[in-house]
Amino acid sequence: MHSNDDVRAELRQPALDLRAMIPDVLKGYSEMARASFADGELPAKMKELLALVIAVTRECDGCVVSHARGAVRQGATRQEVAEALGVAITMNGGPGTVWGPRALRAFDEALAARRAD
Repeated sequence: MHSNDDVRAELRQPALDLRAMIPDVLKGYSEMARASFADGELPAKMKELLALVIAVTRECDGCVVSHARGAVRQGATRQEVAEALGVAITMNGGPGTVWGPRALRAFDEALAARRAD
């Protein structure tokens, strides 16, 4: 996996192109995501950690970057991310030991970027 910025840059234009072609689908997806990540009985931070673990499980670099950034925005600590990634490793075995560290790196990059702002 490349850096967060590389992944986001790689996907930016194709995502804009697709959004222009199927705006209703992506609008619906965006509304669903906004509703599912809202605070409820589970706080938004927990939901971002869950999504990060799922992103590791699915080996989705764009998802890892997105939910690492979301975890930072929701105030997750590095230790909370590490413990969530421990669950991903337990559930995924060997691939989890590769994608877990990638997700931690993505979180560290997102945290550093937020601190730089």
